[in-house]
Amino acid sequence: MTTTRVQPVNDTKGPIVREDLALDAPQKILIAGGAIAGFLLLVYLLDTQHISQSLLLGIGLLLGYTLFHARFGFTSAFRRIMSVGNGQAMRSHMLMLAVAVTLFAPILAYGTTFFGGPLAGYVSPVGVSLIVGSFVFGIGMQLGGGCASGTLYAIGGGRSVMFVTFIFFIIGATVGAYHLPFWTEEMPAFEPYSLATSTNLGYSGAWLLSLALFGLIAWVTLVVEKKTKAPKMAPIPSATGWKRIFRGSWPIFAAAIVLAVLNALTLMTRGQPWGITSAFTLWGSKIARTFGVDVASWGYWQGANAAALDASIFADSTTVLNIGIIIGAFIASAAGGLFKFTQVTAGNFAASVIGGLMMGYGARLAFGCNIGAYFGGIASFSLHGYVWGILALAGTFLALYLRPLFGLSVPKSNDSVC
Repeated sequence: MTTTRVQPVNDTKGPIVREDLALDAPQKILIAGGAIAGFLLLVYLLDTQHISQSLLLGIGLLLGYTLFHARFGFTSAFRRIMSVGNGQAMRSHMLMLAVAVTLFAPILAYGTTFFGGPLAGYVSPVGVSLIVGSFVFGIGMQLGGGCASGTLYAIGGGRSVMFVTFIFFIIGATVGAYHLPFWTEEMPAFEPYSLATSTNLGYSGAWLLSLALFGLIAWVTLVVEKKTKAPKMAPIPSATGWKRIFRGSWPIFAAAIVLAVLNALTLMTRGQPWGITSAFTLWGSKIARTFGVDVASWGYWQGANAAALDASIFADSTTVLNIGIIIGAFIASAAGGLFKFTQVTAGNFAASVIGGLMMGYGARLAFGCNIGAYFGGIASFSLHGYVWGILALAGTFLALYLRPLFGLSVPKSNDSVC
């Protein structure tokens, strides 16, 4: 027996369209195919790479599975709060960040990786590069139909237009790497600032301050929601009982906790938090090099990054995580009987091209995307993570006026759901 739920389709022409969706029988052949692909990659990694890469593949699979099951969004969360004042998804972000800082604080203060190596959070400068990049990314994710993590799990679910976003995301990230020295060396910026290490608070004080900030933000979203009488989020397809673990929707607040735990495990495995877009830059640069572009001379590929350019992509931990996310989301969608390729229109194709380019370029300038800069930065107690969030919200607000130009909908206050 399947459970029918209602879900909004936000990337169609006109107002939000509601369609009835039901969980179909599991697509067993697709599940088997995804499992075989994951197993073969695991065997290859065990044979050719450090054991940490195999662990990261497992974490990536769980990330993709979680993201798809909860339809856990950053793009839609920003759009809902900026358009109609619905802050439910933003509150799930605050829960995710609260759990993350609680786990990150002792790890960053006292920990080493599972293999005894050093680890560090994402703490980056606040300057013109960050401001421009995060603002551009905020616009891009609203046009492209998803953020960095959203692009990966949407590909796993078969959303056809996201393959377009994905390709141009890689192109934008590669061009951004080429231009990055101008933005970081020629444009003004402050030194990286950590609430924990750049102040007298320490990690315990920074943890308490972070929790207070998250609580304040959550309270503000409740006030805005009440004042605007925001429509509720639409439910999504779900099985009942214990089957819900494997099929259909997870509560977004449960997914928030799982994502925070998996991010902490990522930190303990590879010495850095979860990230996505550096792999896009690597893939694009390797492709460009095959066409004769001298990418090795770019400032981005000097110093610590140089070795990655010559090594196998499977030696890159972010690449392995990304592949794991796609496979995990693919298996999750097939388990719910939901994997299918979707229609691509001229409007959402054009928006995906522009949005992908903007996200890739913006992520490179802003030292990461919604995962590396926003989630990872704030979890690492870095000021730049908060700045990223504010500017991405500003970009989202502008994009609300751009989306209709491509036939993409924007939630309205009189919608029954958003």
